[in-house]
Amino acid sequence: MKKDDIVTLKIEDFSTEGLGIGHSEGLTLFVKDTVIGDVAEVKVMKMKKTYGYARLLRILTPSPDRVEAPCPVARSCGGCQIQEMRYEAQLRFKEQKVRNNLQRIGGFTDPPMEPIIGMDNPFRYRNKAQFPISRDKNGKLIAGFYAGRTHTVIDYQDCLLGAKVNQTILDIVLNHMEKYHIQPYDEATGRGLVRHVMIRVSSEVLREENASGQIMVCVVINGSSLPESGRLVQALCAIPGMTSITLNINRERTNVIMGRQIKLLWGQEFIEDTIGKIRFRISPLSFYQVNPRQTEKLYGKALEYAGLTGQETVWDLYCGIGTISLFLAQKARVVYGVEIVPDAICDARQNAQLNHITNAEFFVGKAEEVLPEKYEKEGIHADVIVVDPPRKGCEQSVLDTMLKIRPERIVYVSCDSATLARDLKYLCTGGYELKKVCPTEMFANSCHVETVVLMSRNDTQ
Repeated sequence: MKKDDIVTLKIEDFSTEGLGIGHSEGLTLFVKDTVIGDVAEVKVMKMKKTYGYARLLRILTPSPDRVEAPCPVARSCGGCQIQEMRYEAQLRFKEQKVRNNLQRIGGFTDPPMEPIIGMDNPFRYRNKAQFPISRDKNGKLIAGFYAGRTHTVIDYQDCLLGAKVNQTILDIVLNHMEKYHIQPYDEATGRGLVRHVMIRVSSEVLREENASGQIMVCVVINGSSLPESGRLVQALCAIPGMTSITLNINRERTNVIMGRQIKLLWGQEFIEDTIGKIRFRISPLSFYQVNPRQTEKLYGKALEYAGLTGQETVWDLYCGIGTISLFLAQKARVVYGVEIVPDAICDARQNAQLNHITNAEFFVGKAEEVLPEKYEKEGIHADVIVVDPPRKGCEQSVLDTMLKIRPERIVYVSCDSATLARDLKYLCTGGYELKKVCPTEMFANSCHVETVVLMSRNDTQ
């Protein structure tokens, strides 16, 4: 097989990036815009030794799970990889993805899977969006999202995953830029002022209960100020629920969206949101789960797996701004959170005060350093350890620390089932048993899936 060959392909699976996977002549081909079950005619665009990439020419036989995407730019936008797949089939795919990784990477023959926790409505769930600002080929100011695997901006402001108010906000910002001749940032030259507009909303706004909701607008700029910012504030404040308007200063030649400096233009530097009974204060730089409806279910499952009776000492590693820690504190004797990012720990402590929670304490540092020190020098043990690491999974030193402390239960919350399977395998060799696995939908219409796992200490080993 070579470049420009045209072949017929049956799509059998998805890659982690949402590309359809099929096989021809013993080789694997990755094809964008296909759905599992499609039979497609494709053109080979690039070939490696054992795999290649192809472009969809036409669907010969559509998958029974293929649907028309509600979003008109679903194919070109890089945000939704599988919007053309029936939602029930998306859930089956994600559940099977977790099972396959546990079997193939973890070596678990028959993992104890619970049914995936899906959504009633897989749209209008994202409480955060970051819109790049650019110009199209005709020079028109635009906002939208990047096309898949590029930094070309797709002009579309009403993302169906986000809040409806986003479009109104972007229209105001773009009109302000046009009126006062403010240039968008150009990645190629490093010139121009406005890079992105970041919008955060509380859960009420997603439910379109704007009267009680809160909205944050943060304009990311390649400079120190925005011309006529007072007039922009005046226009934005006409939107019900507007709570926080800030500038974020990012002068770096980088594709990292946010800089470290925040300048308040109006209101306060944060909004507040509630998950379950816990209220959280969220600043422009805070990490906070983007799907509040499902976050409550995710954390509820983690709390269920922790099996707390009110007597336990719990450690929450990679605790961020304390979201899981404060959930756990409702049922634990004491919770200790550890996070390497100092600003996140400041947020966690503020969130504990906001909720009048006194049995949660937070430490800045590496989990593999803080936990042994507290254990060996202060005698603080752990009945339950909860981990919610980044996509790369836990550092081996963190896993070794958990095996040394030997809590009764480990609850692992993962955003990547491949690194999850790897880490579970390691913990099982150290005396733990895999008891429960529950995939949880957090990113509908994408290939990503969260997973909550319960492991129990096996004292017979």
